[in-house]
Amino acid sequence: MKIITVSGPPSSGKTSVILKTVELLKREHLEIGVVKFDSLSTYDDLLYKKIGIKVKVGLSGNLCPDHYYMSNIEDCVKWGVKENLDMLISESAGLCNRCSPHIKDVLSICVVDNLSGINTPKKIGPMLKLADIVVITKGDIVSQAEREVFAFRVKQSNARASIVFINGITGQGAYDLSIRMREANAFSSIENKRLRFSMPAAVCSYCTGETRIGDVYQTGNIKKIRI
Repeated sequence: MKIITVSGPPSSGKTSVILKTVELLKREHLEIGVVKFDSLSTYDDLLYKKIGIKVKVGLSGNLCPDHYYMSNIEDCVKWGVKENLDMLISESAGLCNRCSPHIKDVLSICVVDNLSGINTPKKIGPMLKLADIVVITKGDIVSQAEREVFAFRVKQSNARASIVFINGITGQGAYDLSIRMREANAFSSIENKRLRFSMPAAVCSYCTGETRIGDVYQTGNIKKIRI
């Protein structure tokens, strides 16, 4: 089973990119499943079901979505194997620019959009800098000069990645991505595989429910600003 991780900032167009690409892949009679990770709620599973895609939803609630993802991704792979999927796509929550959902040897995609600002690629951490493919969306809304500058900034942040431009409404450009996804590595399990980068630290008093402000209430991983 081919496994692919898709990440990106909120509202960058991750779901639209997946939907348009999967529509092309389904023409080859591939059995495809999606695991949608989010925080509080999502309706994207209805969009996947509408086009006949098997889907599971994971909501992290009051837990860090990244850590929730890591605790559940192997179970999702087992589900994909059980369902005899040809391809399993993991879509991350897209909440934190420091997110690190990519796994070594597993095809990784980061989706960013032209409307987020030309400096955005420099503000995004491992999910862009360590991706195999960077998909740029909403290029139809900005000028050619803005598209070129944005793509240049992406290359500055990740010179190794391939860049694919996709229109999430029309699907233009999705064919190029579908070719790369067909070439993804296949696995029956990702147990003992490693992330490409460590997750953000998430063990402090506020992670475990503390709501009071002050040094006396702060324990665990703490990083102070220089004043």
